Amino acid sequence: MEPRSFRHAQLTDSAVESLILKYLLARGDASGRDIAEQIRLPFVLVDALLRQLKIDQLVVHRGAAPMNDYQYQLSELGRERGRRYFEQCSYFGSAPVALADYLAGVQAQSLAGQHPTAEALHAAFADLLLNKRMLDRLGPAISSGRGLFLFGPPGNGKTSIAERVTAAFGEHIWIPRTIGIDGEIIRLYDPVNHAEAPLAESGGYLDDRKLDKRWVRIRRPTIIAGGELTMSALEVTVNTSTGISEAPLQMKSNCGTLVIDDFGRQRMPVDELLNRWIVPLEKRFDFLSLPNGKKISVPFDQLIIFSTNLEPRDLVDEAFLRRIPYKIEAIDPSEDEFRQLFRILAPKIGLEHSEEAVDYLIESHYRAEDRPFRFCHPRDLLLQVANYCAYHNTPLAVTSELLDLACENYFSVI
Repeated sequence: MEPRSFRHAQLTDSAVESLILKYLLARGDASGRDIAEQIRLPFVLVDALLRQLKIDQLVVHRGAAPMNDYQYQLSELGRERGRRYFEQCSYFGSAPVALADYLAGVQAQSLAGQHPTAEALHAAFADLLLNKRMLDRLGPAISSGRGLFLFGPPGNGKTSIAERVTAAFGEHIWIPRTIGIDGEIIRLYDPVNHAEAPLAESGGYLDDRKLDKRWVRIRRPTIIAGGELTMSALEVTVNTSTGISEAPLQMKSNCGTLVIDDFGRQRMPVDELLNRWIVPLEKRFDFLSLPNGKKISVPFDQLIIFSTNLEPRDLVDEAFLRRIPYKIEAIDPSEDEFRQLFRILAPKIGLEHSEEAVDYLIESHYRAEDRPFRFCHPRDLLLQVANYCAYHNTPLAVTSELLDLACENYFSVI
């Protein structure tokens, strides 16, 4: 709920003053309501502080503004102080949320309190063809909210499965835009990895609820880290030119899912990642070092999925495998599933399906070549057929001849 005072928000007057002066330094002038919106605090609190800053000769009135407000700009003394603040840290966005409030927020929205039903799981994977055996294995692993290895040959939907897991839990959570710890500001909300989901404002609903605007409502996060993952992404990093710190990936994924895709092919050695996470995986909390040298403990509260086409036991030792309680293989589709994929996907792509053409494909390019089925093959081959038809302006239909051409292109070096 909206804070009643700076003390209630666990903010000091000087911390809010810093944000206001830096904002006015960058913008030139702004109304009290614009300033309150910028730093996400109630206008009544910001207005009172602005009055004090005027008494202290740090700001001056540039003119009147609507709704009993004023247009403010910095005095010479205010510009000097604003520049000093700016040299320390250039951030002037949302006022930070206290670490204790963030910890309480994670606990209230933890995956440990979510137990997806079979119906929720079916809904999450509705656009994938997964058999009952696979769903029955995934269900308990997802419900545990702990971690799993998803392994198997490439092309069998490991990444597609991992991307949809979060949908089985509650749809939305609230996170702070930034967290304040002993003067350090850590940016948690990340538009690249978080999808904002604002509440409807019809009927003044937001104002009636008086929500704390320092928090943002997002879709429960799914963060995917592939081969680009490095150790720096797992630690609090600071931009030395701006003084702004960024939360690590595992913190951004709290109450959601963190997918380590193509595990074993990261730029960082596997052993380095395992040593970094072996304790958090067991204890469900993580220790982070801040730029000022202080260490903090934060929740390690996400479902971690290690997706790989390598054998898990060849990647990690027994001690680490024990901390990942579920190991699920994404196996090849059966022939019936393979055929079903063609029947489902052809019309979606805009092609006329042909059972005879699929019979020919299986006999000539799979059985004759001793080639395994993969879940990705029907989509990839049909897209090649569709592209050929579009290029040559021919009827959009699946034929044996076009499947021959598609296979020649697709399997030439596989």
